[in-house]
Amino acid sequence: MSSGPQAPGVERRRQLRLQRRQERLRNVWRIVVFSAAAAGLGYGLLRQGWTLSGPSQVEVSGSERISREQAIAAAELRFPMPLLTLDPRLLRSELLEALPVEQVTVERLILPPRLRIELVDRQVVARAERRTARGSEQGYVDRLGNWISSSQQGMGSSGSQPETAIRVQGWQGRFRPTIVQLIDRRNDLGSPLRTIRFEPDGTLWLTTGTLGEVKLGGPDGDLAHRLDVLRYLSGELPKRMQGQGVRSIDLSDPDQPELGLPAPAAAATKPKRPGQGVD
Repeated sequence: MSSGPQAPGVERRRQLRLQRRQERLRNVWRIVVFSAAAAGLGYGLLRQGWTLSGPSQVEVSGSERISREQAIAAAELRFPMPLLTLDPRLLRSELLEALPVEQVTVERLILPPRLRIELVDRQVVARAERRTARGSEQGYVDRLGNWISSSQQGMGSSGSQPETAIRVQGWQGRFRPTIVQLIDRRNDLGSPLRTIRFEPDGTLWLTTGTLGEVKLGGPDGDLAHRLDVLRYLSGELPKRMQGQGVRSIDLSDPDQPELGLPAPAAAATKPKRPGQGVD
């Protein structure tokens, strides 16, 4: 016996299943085509569109001393190079290490592809020297207490050396906060600041134009009080100690300053012996 015609509902469900299967296949093909197109477009942009082909696509601003060529050399950029392979944080660290700048901002710009570098020059406030394994090294210190090597400071079109009357001796990284505090108060000491000297154990000495050598003791939280006493003595001590030739001042205990005075001079003539006459 042959089967009779199917009910209308069964045929309709079969048609719906067929339509859904065909729609899923079309969606899969759409995803494959769109993914391939996106991958191809991305690859093309990476290889061609988002590429730094030369120095002209590097923008350097903010510095009066560092040129684009110097920034490119410090960052060790090689052209052509894909823009997205650059790590702005790593590039920033490299520039801070290599250039005499205190702040660096790095941005990657897509349209048109370019690299933007903004620099803030360091402000040199003192000449400096530090002890290294190879001996004494000469350099400079900026307003944040950071060390600047002579080669870094020599960068720039003019290459001129900064004018500063202050010298920091025995610089170490751990002394940066103290240096910043002293530099901030250099015009509030009652006497021109000439030298900031750190002993290996951290003992701090200053040389000022009025009082000469001043010992401020070890690093602690009492430096501000010692500087207040120093300012007071700069105004009062020269008037009270006229002609006595103060050699140094010890402010390790700011409440009890100690003055280093020269030893009394020996008598100009020997005392006469009894009975000795006058020529």
